[in-house]
Amino acid sequence: MLILDIVSALLLIAGGFFGLSGAIGLFKFPDFYTRVHSASVTDSIAVILIMGGLLLQTSFDINTAKLLFIMLFLMLTSPTASHALAKSARHGGLASMAEAKMDEQENNNNG
Repeated sequence: MLILDIVSALLLIAGGFFGLSGAIGLFKFPDFYTRVHSASVTDSIAVILIMGGLLLQTSFDINTAKLLFIMLFLMLTSPTASHALAKSARHGGLASMAEAKMDEQENNNNG
């Protein structure tokens, strides 16, 4: 049982690290699209790692089924929400940082 606890602790720590790095990415990245990408990718891997660590701590009963349903729900909704958010921003006309720089250079060259 000791090995199972060690693996569980490692998964939980790794999941916490990915969750924290995604939160830091929200503040450090320069534009909306890189922030959404940072949050969605790290959120997905953090869910897998944390739920995996929690699954190893259960005695494979109803709690295991609940954790699996929560993980399935999060794995379906989180990427979908991130995609919808980025697509709506794109549809609303929000340019990425690279596109904004290209537009600025074109305006400087023409003006």
